[in-house]
Amino acid sequence: MDPLTASTTIARPREEVFAYLLDVANHPEFTDHYLVDWHLTREDSVGRGAGARYKVKRPRNRFGYADITVTEVDAPWRIITQGRGGKYNRNRQLAVYELQPEHGGTRVEYTVMAEATMPTDRFLESFGARGWYKRKTNKALRRLRSILEDGEGRGQRATVAGR
Repeated sequence: MDPLTASTTIARPREEVFAYLLDVANHPEFTDHYLVDWHLTREDSVGRGAGARYKVKRPRNRFGYADITVTEVDAPWRIITQGRGGKYNRNRQLAVYELQPEHGGTRVEYTVMAEATMPTDRFLESFGARGWYKRKTNKALRRLRSILEDGEGRGQRATVAGR
C-alpha cells in the first residue's frame, strides 16, 4: 500500500501529545474501532522498544494480526514504529507520527506504509483497502483529538497478554 497520510490539530501542548502517543498502551483508546485485541509485547509500554500485537478488524481479512514496535524516538517531534502483519507476518509496516507546533496547539501528522511481499497479498489489498484504512485512520485521529482535548471517548488501555 502506498503511503497514507492523515492529520489533525490538537489544542494541547506538543509535549503532552508526544507523551501520550509514546505510550503504546494508549493506542487502543483511539483505534479500537478498527484495531482490536491489543496485547503489549513487554511490560514497559513507553519509549523505544515498546510494542504491541493487535488484530485489524477489516471485512474479509483472514490474517488480521499484526504487531508494532517503537523503533525511533525524536522527542518531541517524531515517533516511528515498525511492524509486520498479514499471513505469516510477512508484510512489513512502517508508521510515523510527526508533531509540529501550530497556533498554540499541536499538528499531528500520521503516515502509514505497508509493503505486501507476495503478489497475492497485493491483489487482496487492491479491493478497497486503501480507502478503508484512510477512513479508519481519520476517525482515529478525531478520537485522539477528542481524548486529549475533552477527555471524552477513552477506551481500554492495552495490557500485557495474560493479565
